[in-house]
Amino acid sequence: MQLTDFIMLDAAEKKLILLHAGVLIARRKEMNRTVFLYHFGSYYVETYRNLENKSIEEYVVFDNTKWLTPYLESIPIDSLLE
Repeated sequence: MQLTDFIMLDAAEKKLILLHAGVLIARRKEMNRTVFLYHFGSYYVETYRNLENKSIEEYVVFDNTKWLTPYLESIPIDSLLE
């Protein structure tokens, strides 16, 4: 599925596609939300999940790796430097 195809899906279809075809690669906390990062072929999808009611409030789709910075900062690399 192409990035533009994913963007055109409704929220229920996005959730279903991510659960069945996306690869969960990271997560992080952001205020009152948990952000899940999925890899999906040639692009990435972030889901912003409300901590109180567990609903997905937002989907952010990108194909530029510069948006991975918040996740890369949390990966411990000390053992790789030894």
